[in-house]
Amino acid sequence: FHLFDETVTFMKETEKRYGFKGNWFHAADCADKEEYDAKHGADLWKVNIEEYDRICKVEPFQRGLKTLQCDCMINGRRRDHGFERAFIDVYESGKMSKINPLAYWTFEDCWDYIHKYKVAYHPLHDKGYPSIGDAKDTVTVPKDKWFEYAGERSGRFTGLKNKDGSTKTECGIHVDGAERTFERDLYIEGKVEKVDINDVAGVKDQILTVYAPWCQFSQAMEEEFIKLAEEDGLGVTVSASRGDEEREVARGLGVEAFPTTFLIKSDGTRIKYPTEDRTVASWKAFIEANK
Repeated sequence: FHLFDETVTFMKETEKRYGFKGNWFHAADCADKEEYDAKHGADLWKVNIEEYDRICKVEPFQRGLKTLQCDCMINGRRRDHGFERAFIDVYESGKMSKINPLAYWTFEDCWDYIHKYKVAYHPLHDKGYPSIGDAKDTVTVPKDKWFEYAGERSGRFTGLKNKDGSTKTECGIHVDGAERTFERDLYIEGKVEKVDINDVAGVKDQILTVYAPWCQFSQAMEEEFIKLAEEDGLGVTVSASRGDEEREVARGLGVEAFPTTFLIKSDGTRIKYPTEDRTVASWKAFIEANK
């Protein structure tokens, strides 16, 4: 719902040109942009970029992989796209393998191939766009910058920041583990106690994380939080509650983003963990300071 009109038209032309029918996946339970705006708000990408990525990128991507039963994804990522892709190889193993046939190509190589074999290309390239993503945050780039290292994608995600304040360079579908989170919940193993989100208001003496299994930050802290649960003498139970399926309940608890961690004291007082330093040592210091 946020692509350039030219992108949709070009895709349909490509289907016709090569005689195939693509599988289209978009935000769940939304028939069109109007319905999406009514349900999530037209400015969700400005208000909560992580939630926007989940709804518009990651969840449809994961749903597509599950629906089509994908064992392997072939994509066009290249090393010269920038640092985040600087070390990708042609083949990446995993639950779902990734093949990056252009990994060692340059942007010049791509255009040489296009011209030599007269391959049809996206019409917005001729209007100054070297890389084309969402219409809302993709801008043109001076042609003399196109072939510099990372220059091709320098017009993408304009003005957007990740939750940690870093410059946004990916939408979520190419981060590590993105393909595995559709079917996998967190904290299935280990000593972390699972608590239903509807029961959180009544728990006491716990350090509890409200998480979403698709969230890369929730995924990243899972192993360390499991280690915390193995520590002796904490004086509190280490627990986790999935919050993305009952969002109003989670918001009522003060959850503005995933993951959010609370220390819940014996009188029911909830103290929100104030930093993104998600380590055993930091959590233990937090518990000790708020006894």
